Amino acid sequence: MAESGLANAESSACLQSDCNAQSENSAAGSGYAEIIVVRHGETEWNADGRIQGHLDVELNEVGRRQAAAVIKDSDLRERHLGELQGLVFRKAVKLEPKAYKAFLSHRTDQEIPGGGESLDQLYERCTSALQKIGNRHQGECVVVVTHGGVVRTLYERAVPSGNSPGKIGNTSVSVFHLSNEEDWLIKTWNDTSHLSETGFLENAFGGDGTSG
Repeated sequence: MAESGLANAESSACLQSDCNAQSENSAAGSGYAEIIVVRHGETEWNADGRIQGHLDVELNEVGRRQAAAVIKDSDLRERHLGELQGLVFRKAVKLEPKAYKAFLSHRTDQEIPGGGESLDQLYERCTSALQKIGNRHQGECVVVVTHGGVVRTLYERAVPSGNSPGKIGNTSVSVFHLSNEEDWLIKTWNDTSHLSETGFLENAFGGDGTSG
């Protein structure tokens, strides 16, 4: 499933060597936690252009190739998109026009009809969750697997006056350093070089303003 959560670096097969190498070189110092944030693998709904939100959708064959067991943390779920969840994005404007308009609103406090979250609520939820993880793992390297909308929000926390984070690829890797003083630093952003030989996920839906 496209779950959100936390995995100890030693239990993450695809990133274990990276964390071990960094640990040996003292990259993860005692003053901060190194958190490797990975967008989940592709789901059938990503491929279909369907809005997921909080709905639990199985990974497809491509997504399962990148999947690893994680500890679930509901605060790292995708944004709740209310009445839009389950709809194909291109059809949402006709099926749920009010919810669609709310989703496109530039107001960060705009909630989406049907129990959907505002951007402010998403920001508070997921940035607080990652800071708690960072506080618990100072001097360690951990892996977080989450969703495109969450990854974009974490970028906004680390680079509040920066450029748009762009499209977040499925299984893309970003590395954050979080200190006890709540200073956030991005060391690696949206790296998909490990997919260079596959080409599977270049056109996957979500990971940008349509995340869900």
